[in-house]
Amino acid sequence: MDLYQIFIKILIICYGATAVINIIAYWPTIKDLSLDKEDTANLMSYTLWTLSSGVSFLYGVFILKDILFMFISSIIFIANLLVWALKLRYLRKL
Repeated sequence: MDLYQIFIKILIICYGATAVINIIAYWPTIKDLSLDKEDTANLMSYTLWTLSSGVSFLYGVFILKDILFMFISSIIFIANLLVWALKLRYLRKL
């Protein structure tokens, strides 16, 4: 195995780890909004992030057809969508 192949293997593992990192990053906001604890999410930001992550996921499904990319982008899309929906629910309770 040459240096390039080792680099590619490490890169694949690191990219796969971004799913865990994203879940950890979104968790405090999801927890706060689901418990109606505090209003920590900006609706416009999460609207844009949800749309862009949805496009990324669809790009992975229809253009790239790469399982790892689809998995990671779906986690990001679901996290954004969840925060967006919880924020809407929070605003309706006010």
